[in-house]
Amino acid sequence: MALDKFKKIYELQKKAKQIQRELRDTLVEAQSSDGKVKVTFNAEQKIESIEIAEEMLSPEKKRELETTLIRVIEDAISKVQKIAAERAKEMMGGLGGFPGL
Repeated sequence: MALDKFKKIYELQKKAKQIQRELRDTLVEAQSSDGKVKVTFNAEQKIESIEIAEEMLSPEKKRELETTLIRVIEDAISKVQKIAAERAKEMMGGLGGFPGL
């Protein structure tokens, strides 16, 4: 009986590591509606890249750039969180739920 529980815990850990690798390799992109600001995150919520159009780098565009960056980063994080939640749900569902393993 206890051996079965340890086996399920081991499988859960193994699956969690696999999902973590997949999340690291999953890239999510978000960009402003005009395409002048683009942010790429991996699904572990780490920024992979930020691209800013040259025209957005002038001092008079500072406030617009800051606002746009916030909006685009929030969008990317929201997408990443959905992906991570779906993966966690898949993992837990595959084990029949956590209670009682």
